[in-house]
Amino acid sequence: MKTFKNYTFSTRPFLFISILILTVFTSLKSNAQNESLQLKYLGTAGWEISDGKITVLIDPYITRAKLGTGPGVSAEDKRKTVLRSDIFVSDTLLIDSLITKADFILVHHSHFDHLADVPYIAKKTGAKVIGTETTRNILRGYGIPEEQLYPVKGGEDYQFENFSIQVIPSIHSALNDKHYIDSRTYTEVPKTPLKVSEFIEGGSLMFLARFSKHNILTMASMNFVERELLGQKPDILLAGVNRSQLGLYKYNERLLEVTNYPKIIIPTHWDNFRLPYGFSQERGVAQKLIPFKEDVKKLSPKTEVIIPEHLKTITIPYVN
Repeated sequence: MKTFKNYTFSTRPFLFISILILTVFTSLKSNAQNESLQLKYLGTAGWEISDGKITVLIDPYITRAKLGTGPGVSAEDKRKTVLRSDIFVSDTLLIDSLITKADFILVHHSHFDHLADVPYIAKKTGAKVIGTETTRNILRGYGIPEEQLYPVKGGEDYQFENFSIQVIPSIHSALNDKHYIDSRTYTEVPKTPLKVSEFIEGGSLMFLARFSKHNILTMASMNFVERELLGQKPDILLAGVNRSQLGLYKYNERLLEVTNYPKIIIPTHWDNFRLPYGFSQERGVAQKLIPFKEDVKKLSPKTEVIIPEHLKTITIPYVN
């Protein structure tokens, strides 16, 4: 008991209230942290996304094979250069250093810079893989069991524990001065291991990944089918960004409008994926991302564009 002038009281109730307030504050802070979303940029169109309940990988291409003899390939490294006619070999040591777990792997299409590391990662983690029939058949060729494979073509909407996924038909970037088209698919299991050139597109997809507190619309190319995105309202958009809009009609304007001006946009598949991690990507940032960010600011002032860095994690808090 303490006495001050004419007042006598016990300190115990005040101590209890203080502890209660501190406990509630700590609990609220912990819950807020648990409801945040962690996005680690793996380069190319690759991401590791986790909300604390599940971990989802998107197009996890980590090997970053040195193709050709351009910037970043020294004379002594030229012998390590991979040609499109070479058998693709994953850098398993690098993958093991970066990937420890995964519940799902989402594959937008089957080019090597999206799929080639998935066989090893799927075996390592036991993750469920969602992708096209071509993706499924390639992975079957590498020995991934059927129970891990979910072949889709676009239009599916699946509920899993703590996670749901809407599969959206899409199209590939308009490469080669808009002459690009590849209608090839693997309707049967191909002979593996595959050469780099044998990782064909096999059709393209987008995904609406619904976590407990966030909806993420994912892209793997700088292109989309506008009618397939009508009504989408993601709070986070992983937007395909490349040089000079690749000759697409009002790409930024149409993408922002059809996705209802997302709160957050993070550019994807913009970097030079022929360079290993650690090499500067400032050229891509200056020529692709800064102009994109400036254009988005004009078109949608309330949208935040976050420029990702290789292997760095972006934390998106939950805001009700």
